[in-house]
Amino acid sequence: MFDVNDYFDGKVKSLAFTAEGGKATVGVMAAGEYEFGTNCIEHMTLISGQMAVKLPGEDAFRDIAVNETFIVEANVKFQVRIGEDSAYLCLYK
Repeated sequence: MFDVNDYFDGKVKSLAFTAEGGKATVGVMAAGEYEFGTNCIEHMTLISGQMAVKLPGEDAFRDIAVNETFIVEANVKFQVRIGEDSAYLCLYK
């Protein structure tokens, strides 16, 4: 079945499910800036909208293109800047 996740007063929502190869979420983020923490490696793909990401060790945000995937290491915090309401897919490894 699906689990519903709700973060940042409803500005970020996702549905968790089991995909081929493991856990996954598909979600939406309202325009704004957010910081997330990871428990495992995450492969995040922007499906639609505008996103910039700042990963640990990076000095500045970098733009993510629609259909681009970036990888976040386990047990770190990272920041995203959402320019317009956006959708994403996240695969957990």
